[in-house]
Amino acid sequence: MTTIAARLQAVKERIARAARASGRLPQDVTLVAVSKTFPPAAIAEANAAGQRDFGENYVQEGLEKVKALSGLELIWHYIGPVQSNKTRPIAENFSWVHGVDREKIAVRLSEARPAHLSPLQICIQVNVSGEQSKSGIQPEQALELPKAISALPRLQLRGLMAIPEPTAVEGLRHDRFRALRELRDEIVRAGVALDTLSMGMSDDMEAAIAEGATLVRIGTAIFGERPPLRPE
Repeated sequence: MTTIAARLQAVKERIARAARASGRLPQDVTLVAVSKTFPPAAIAEANAAGQRDFGENYVQEGLEKVKALSGLELIWHYIGPVQSNKTRPIAENFSWVHGVDREKIAVRLSEARPAHLSPLQICIQVNVSGEQSKSGIQPEQALELPKAISALPRLQLRGLMAIPEPTAVEGLRHDRFRALRELRDEIVRAGVALDTLSMGMSDDMEAAIAEGATLVRIGTAIFGERPPLRPE
């Protein structure tokens, strides 16, 4: 078993334990392997070990990998803030976008999504920790954007996404993830169907799963420490 395969199996076991501890089924939590800064060969290794969903944070790097691995049946997730001038390549090459926080961006993604592809799956990013440096809408502003996005063609609004501040305080981790879940429930009560909570990374996936995560975004625990970032 390769190192990546072994790490991937260990992550899946962590997900399964966390799900069962919360009275949930492991298959109710989708694992997205965040492969930014790692080469296509690493993604191919993970795919050979059974992983299909992969997340990228940088458009050009992601496009290069989509092209290099076009022979594999992979599901590509774009994670993080979306710039206006990058909406077309994202809409044309990714299946999911985690990080929409403006109606303008959603409209541009909708207009750019090719008609022959299935609807682009959208998660709205929410700034649950209130950090000024963090992207995402404020929780108190989170009712109107879902209504607007759900009305756009060629998009399917799936849920909410958050990247809380790093913390070793377990109670704070739970508070942040619980806030996102409660916001999702509030939006559903307002009449917008949502089924996805994209939250939890290598260091805090257990807390996220306990609070209802349906999708966790894991990088370091699968691929190891990241090489230096390259400019976009």
